[in-house]
Amino acid sequence: MKQLAWLLKWLLKAAIFFALFAFALNNQQDATVHFFFGTQWRTPLVLVVLTAFAAGLAVGILGMTPRWWKQRRASKAYAEMPPDSMQDSSLIMPPHHGL
Repeated sequence: MKQLAWLLKWLLKAAIFFALFAFALNNQQDATVHFFFGTQWRTPLVLVVLTAFAAGLAVGILGMTPRWWKQRRASKAYAEMPPDSMQDSSLIMPPHHGL
């Protein structure tokens, strides 16, 4: 069973790789990205898409970093608390206010 799961995982990875590779091969025509003040960047379309994806990923990670740090600090504070004071968890994390 483990070998079947391992094989299916690798087949999925191979399928994703070949799909992305085919996408890159199909989008080799030049694209022009116009910036401010008349500057422009001419490159294959697949590089423009890859750059936009990487920029979105970086913005998402940077946007989540403060929350990750806050939760990490709260987790460390909770782990360092004496066992008798762990009953009141409201001292560590404020209540969740979601929609």
